Amino acid sequence: MSDSKIAQWQLSSYLGGGNEAYIEELYETYLQNPNDVPQEWQTYFASFPMVDGVSRDVSHAQIRQHFLTSARLPKSVAAVGGDIAQEHKLQGVKRLIDAYRRHGHRAATIDPITGKGQHERRLNPEHYGITNDDMSKSFNVGPLMDDTAAPLTDIIARLQQIYTGDIGAEYTYIDDEEERHWLRERFERGYSHKQFSQEQQKDILRQLTAADGLEKYLGHKYIGQKRFSLEGGDSLIPLLNTIIQEGGAAGLKEVSIGMAHRGRLNVLVNVCGQPARELFDEFEGKKEQGLTSGDVKYHLGFSSDVQTPGGPLHISLAFNPSHLEVIAAVVMGSVRARQDRHRDIERDKAMAIVIHGDAAIAGQGIVMETFNMSQTRAYGVGGSIHIVVNNQVGFTTSDPHDARSSLYCTDIAKMIQAPVFHVNSDDPEAVVFLAQLAVEYRRKFDKDIIIDLVCYRRHGHNEADEPRATQPMMYQQIDELKSPRERYAQRLIEQGVCDQDFVEKLFDDYRNGLDQGKIMRDTLTGGTKHELTEAWKPYLNQEWYAPADTGYDLERLKTLGKMLVTFPANFTLQRQVNLVVKHRTAMVNGEDLMDWGCAENLAYASLMDQGYNIRMSGQDVKRGTFAHRHAAYHDQNTGEVIIPLTQLASDKVHFQIYDSLLSEEAVLGFEFGYSKTAHKDLVIWEAQFGDFANGAQVIIDQFISSAWEKWQRLSGLVMLLPHGYEGMGPEHSSARLERFLQLCAQHNMQVCVPTTPAQVFHMLRRQVLRPYR
Repeated sequence: MSDSKIAQWQLSSYLGGGNEAYIEELYETYLQNPNDVPQEWQTYFASFPMVDGVSRDVSHAQIRQHFLTSARLPKSVAAVGGDIAQEHKLQGVKRLIDAYRRHGHRAATIDPITGKGQHERRLNPEHYGITNDDMSKSFNVGPLMDDTAAPLTDIIARLQQIYTGDIGAEYTYIDDEEERHWLRERFERGYSHKQFSQEQQKDILRQLTAADGLEKYLGHKYIGQKRFSLEGGDSLIPLLNTIIQEGGAAGLKEVSIGMAHRGRLNVLVNVCGQPARELFDEFEGKKEQGLTSGDVKYHLGFSSDVQTPGGPLHISLAFNPSHLEVIAAVVMGSVRARQDRHRDIERDKAMAIVIHGDAAIAGQGIVMETFNMSQTRAYGVGGSIHIVVNNQVGFTTSDPHDARSSLYCTDIAKMIQAPVFHVNSDDPEAVVFLAQLAVEYRRKFDKDIIIDLVCYRRHGHNEADEPRATQPMMYQQIDELKSPRERYAQRLIEQGVCDQDFVEKLFDDYRNGLDQGKIMRDTLTGGTKHELTEAWKPYLNQEWYAPADTGYDLERLKTLGKMLVTFPANFTLQRQVNLVVKHRTAMVNGEDLMDWGCAENLAYASLMDQGYNIRMSGQDVKRGTFAHRHAAYHDQNTGEVIIPLTQLASDKVHFQIYDSLLSEEAVLGFEFGYSKTAHKDLVIWEAQFGDFANGAQVIIDQFISSAWEKWQRLSGLVMLLPHGYEGMGPEHSSARLERFLQLCAQHNMQVCVPTTPAQVFHMLRRQVLRPYR
């Protein structure tokens, strides 16, 4: 545009006082990035005279950001030289650093198939007014560069190493400032300075050799048999073993693992320590099932004890059906029961590791339910470590436009502001670093953390499936890839850590161990277990009709009943609730007929009096959907809540009752997991209406009705399903008892329809007292 045209343009009405706010905002935008305004305005603003030798003004937004950033930093961050132009550049540098922290994950080289990251324009220094002439200038940007001034080229190199290398970090959306800054400091300093000793590197190679060696051995020995190979995601093994060892060093005593079929056999042998001979017997059909149906080998669970720096640690791999993701809630329930058994208020003695698939974590609704449970009083376990075995394809579906509506399969975890780290599985040292970070983060903040292990699937969905029919281009690339073991071995050879003879000896030794059917895990402290633990043995081989004395001393029962209806003098009950209490007082005194709610509460009180724990959860269970229970009472003046049954609690006995979130499937799964771990407790889930049990049908079908038949696992869970023809319409008139009756077989469960309060009392007591589960 010529000078005369500029002069003419300046006479335009657009520059009138009425447009002052608009022009000011446009100028702010220009100062932050000239390319974001039209060319005419760029030319106009560029014509402004220099001030104090600086050709461009500094935007108010940059000034504000400078002071905000400076306030957050532990010490002064200043430009070397200190003049206005340099300060202006420093603001651009700080905005570039922030861009790497926020958006670097998009450019990270996390895909082992392509080895490339995506182009991310927001990481271009020019976007922040930084030119090539600035690259040699030095800036002090605080802890990122160890609190020393460094050339901009070094700063950018450090940012690229941390944020666009083999890890893509997502944490800047977390609201809690302490948590966000802790993650930033630990990740930036830890990852940029991470060093592994030669022994540690050899141990990582040893574990990759185990992962690769088992799959190759099974592939040659049992050609064509399904095993859902881990090949391509081999780093899962050092990832899990590092979490277990680091967790043990930090004081963990128990770890429960929930996972689907992919890589399960590898985890059984190389993490849990299942003897190789037992796995081979599964392939060869030699395992005796007795009168039960059994299940496929890649659904089976296992438990063992391993040695860690902090002492023995118990590992439990949960039995799992083909219904993906439901095991997450079950494992969380099991962990909560273990924590309660240890009186582990800090939630640091037992932990869940949940392993997902990329398609399932994005596709299954129970994932959202389970994340939503994670920070609640009823279902919190102090955080879980989530691992996604992200082989970038779900059976035959690999296009993200078909698999999900989010950028990453892990985006659902952001609903609870959990940090997410995407990592290239072909960089096992980065994987191990994240395992260490995850254990430390979970212990400090009691929150979930997600490690997205981006890998690939060497074979099809299973070994009988041909993936090239639907993913020809992907598998052209995969066919060219060396295994993670081979790549890492070559890296260590080039670094002089080991030689080819060492690599080959590791592989040969592992294969020889398999030939002998050995236990391939070298840190086991005792035997390994399929069978139920000692705690469950009293319930084995018992008769279905085994009697139980469900009666209770009448005078003691009256004493307990009076305790349930006695409140402090200054406690104000709501009017209708006060009437309920008066009626119950009359019932306890024998002046009125017992109702269901009173009988139920007396059953709980009598069991606690005998030393049994009670746990109940479900929607609105404290009051009861039909105002029939009233286990909790609210003061109308202060809001104080009294739960009379807790008066019977002690160091050895507890009463837990929780109003659940609005979920059926995840909550019932959680309570099943709790019940299969807490063998003596009365564990109850109540549906808001009995009809709503259909929202949890997978749990009922795959666990409650069939866990013994498939896996020889017991549970004493109670489901309360209130329903009836009371003018509530078809949604609230039936618990579909015919479904439960169809599921009844092999003495797996009872369907009870009590008709009197006395039956309610004795039925609940019988559930705990009889020697049958």
